[in-house]
Amino acid sequence: MVQTIRVGDFLSRSEEWVETRPDERYKQITARLWGKGLTLRGEALGSEIAASRQIRARAGQFLLSRIDARHGAYGIVPAELDGALVSNDFPCFDIDATAILPGYFLWYSSTDAFIDLCRRSSEGSTNRVRLKEPAFLDMRIPLPPLAEQQRIVARLDRVAGLVRVRAEAAAAMEADLQAMLAKAFARCIDAAPRRPMAEVAPLIRRPVEIEPDGAYPELGVRSFGRGTFHKPVLRGGDLSWQKLFGIEKGDLVFSNIKAWEGAFAVAGEDDHGRVGSHRYLTCVPNPETATADFLWFYLQSPEGLSAVQSASPGSADRNRTLAVKRLETIEVPVPPLETQRWFDRLQAKARRIRTIRAASAQDADALIPALLHEIFNGKVVAA
Repeated sequence: MVQTIRVGDFLSRSEEWVETRPDERYKQITARLWGKGLTLRGEALGSEIAASRQIRARAGQFLLSRIDARHGAYGIVPAELDGALVSNDFPCFDIDATAILPGYFLWYSSTDAFIDLCRRSSEGSTNRVRLKEPAFLDMRIPLPPLAEQQRIVARLDRVAGLVRVRAEAAAAMEADLQAMLAKAFARCIDAAPRRPMAEVAPLIRRPVEIEPDGAYPELGVRSFGRGTFHKPVLRGGDLSWQKLFGIEKGDLVFSNIKAWEGAFAVAGEDDHGRVGSHRYLTCVPNPETATADFLWFYLQSPEGLSAVQSASPGSADRNRTLAVKRLETIEVPVPPLETQRWFDRLQAKARRIRTIRAASAQDADALIPALLHEIFNGKVVAA
């Protein structure tokens, strides 16, 4: 039989309350979902904090969100957040290191089993579900012998370190790759003439006649230049006032409500024949003047995105709508077609490199969860 320990036998509630001072600045903590730990929410003056009393968190304490613990919102307070404040909805607990290794508990709290424990300790109606502290503290988790805890922590810490180093190296390579593309692009457009989008890639709308029994696969565009994605198929009988427009391979597709944050992309082979709502604008490059990939790169650059933002008036998020007339007047660099195609080949090589890296990153990201599943399901492998 696996030895277990009651959570309340190693966690004890911290009650370090602080009276906030109006003119003093305080760090605040937020808990990320799904076991991703704690991070700085921001800093605020005492006068900006609604409650006059807050709890001071200390490095090494276990902190959770009463509301979102069932979604993995908890973690151990890192050194850089020592002394930060939280409300009573974020109870802090001291960990008794004589009863359990904090490192072991940290890793165990990253498992689906611990998230389930928090879920089972939460009660309430749909909008008022809260973690019930007595039920949580009465739960039990597996507690192997001290030597085994140490082996588990050492193994997981070592693998996490390797994954972190790999991620840092990948980020550095991505920065180098982006810098190389930017430098090559700058050479391509040096002294190149500028022409308005209306001439280079005019807006073309392809209205779709909606049939009641028709099926219309919809396309979406992600913000920050992250490409297209496929939405569920729309059924003609479910549509009333909506208008749909056809999308073809090679179109520059803009989300007119999110273009200001980079929500535009080049439609690919698997996007051909899909539809977009009236919120999506399709610009088609003149094949004798410009390529879609070249224009996309410029419009995603700081200079180009600034022009798109200027063409999207408004102050609030969803009110910053890309104006068609302003889009048409954006001037884009138009070097010779062969120069654009050379740069597009360079972009294609960069995309292939990124695809390989993404697959490798997925494998690396899956490694820790796989190890957690192996270790905490009775298949511990010695370090």
